[in-house]
Amino acid sequence: MKPAAIFAAAPDSALAALFVPFEWELSLPRDGRALFLRARAGVRLREMAQAGWLCEQGFMPFADELGRNGLHVGEPAADEKFSLVMVLPPRQRDEARALFARALTHLATGGTVLASMPNTDGAKSGEADMAKLAGAVQHVSKYKCRTFWSTPKDGDVDASLLAEWLALDAPREIPDGYISRPGLFAWDHVDRASALLAEHLPHDLHGRVADLGAGYGYLATQLIARCPNIDAIDLYEAEARALEPARINLANAKQRHTRELETSVHWHDVTRGLPQRYDSIVSNPPFHQGRADLPELGRAFLISAADALLPQGKLLIVANRHLPYEATLSSLFRDVRTLVVQDGFKVIEANGVRA
Repeated sequence: MKPAAIFAAAPDSALAALFVPFEWELSLPRDGRALFLRARAGVRLREMAQAGWLCEQGFMPFADELGRNGLHVGEPAADEKFSLVMVLPPRQRDEARALFARALTHLATGGTVLASMPNTDGAKSGEADMAKLAGAVQHVSKYKCRTFWSTPKDGDVDASLLAEWLALDAPREIPDGYISRPGLFAWDHVDRASALLAEHLPHDLHGRVADLGAGYGYLATQLIARCPNIDAIDLYEAEARALEPARINLANAKQRHTRELETSVHWHDVTRGLPQRYDSIVSNPPFHQGRADLPELGRAFLISAADALLPQGKLLIVANRHLPYEATLSSLFRDVRTLVVQDGFKVIEANGVRA
């Protein structure tokens, strides 16, 4: 199963709508340079992009797709300025506000910041937020999206609000005591499914263990707390914004439980396989891309896990009760059993990788 096929999506309406203003109102920068935050690959971007465009994308499969399309992917220097900064804001409002603030920190004097959001993802609120931060905003509606832009003059940007919104993206403590940040999966609480899996972790897990799709590191901290015979834990996560919180949570857990085991956090697309072999693997596999169900994504996690386990290795997963993972697991492992079904979730243990 190829990762590109898993993450391939229908044409992104927000991406198409983003470029509509260039048809009648806006002009591309004369110096050929632009910054595109949360960039997504697509036909329209390939048509419009110039050699000096920089695309930033923290989700590894999407970043890889941009690279395959021949686009320059990376992060701007802290003091780097662009005459055009484009944004595809996320649905989560604090994360979006922080992104608007970042866009303005990279905007050159006299430059334009341009954003596009689906109407169903809070586009009107996004436009209002940009106006609150940057001043006068224009907009156009197309493809059930709202595209809005601002060319702030001297003094238009609210400097106090800019600093406040930039801080929204900083890792913060959430009520359960973990460190997280807006926009991550279950970012402001412990996910019920992950908590159920943690309650059923065998205490005799040992050796080197991997956590696939680790998020901010909750399951890994539970491995540290509950499994004294583990020597090393590797976390794999495709969303770069989760890596710093995960490292902090791991360090806190090791200190709290006086453990000296080896831990590492990897920015990695699990569907491409894993670089190491493991005694055990735990996972709350993703099965969504945005709002779309992608059960094949969860199955790809299971396949990568089986490939990375030692012959007598153990896989422990939690999933929504309706997801049909048992058939895939039975094709990969000799012994598959459900440990618990509760609150709409199931915890499954699989042992003995089939040759």
